[in-house]
Amino acid sequence: MDTSGSVWRKSTHSNIDGCVEVSFAHGQVAVRDSKDQGGPVLAFTPVEWQAFLLGVRNGEFDLAGRSSSTRQD
Repeated sequence: MDTSGSVWRKSTHSNIDGCVEVSFAHGQVAVRDSKDQGGPVLAFTPVEWQAFLLGVRNGEFDLAGRSSSTRQD
């Protein structure tokens, strides 16, 4: 995926150690490591990206200590 000229966005919650960056280009969602901007880029369809965001919002990826009341199986 050619991401030259893409506008990359990073969370305002990211810190100096880096974060992931997201770009919406060519009908896909591109994700890269902000510490390695020339490194690999993952590409997702908008449907895949929406499914991922829904999973995040539903707590599917929460680490240990999560509340079972926030999880929807």
